[in-house]
This record gives sequence, structure tokens and C-alpha cells, in this order.
Amino acid sequence: MKTNKRFIKSIVDTAAKDTTVMPWARGSRRAAFIAKRNAAPVVRKSA
Repeated sequence: MKTNKRFIKSIVDTAAKDTTVMPWARGSRRAAFIAKRNAAPVVRKSA
């Protein structure tokens, strides 16, 4: 089976340069989401 070293190398290089930020990543965005989730629930009054 023929290996394509240049192709594999380009894939590895591209993956190493990936900077996509996921919502569940650690940081201020995640901390804000957790704080919002843990906030006191709004008390609603029914008629």
C-alpha cells in the first residue's frame, strides 16, 4: 500500500494550526455560562 507522506504531513500541520474555540472549552466564556446556569431561578407569580 502506497503511503503519501506529503499528504499526511499537510493534514498534521493543518490540525496543529486549528484555533477553533468550542463552547465547552475552559475560559471566561465557560465560566459565564456556568454562572448563568447556577443563578437563582426567577420566581413567577401565577394569576
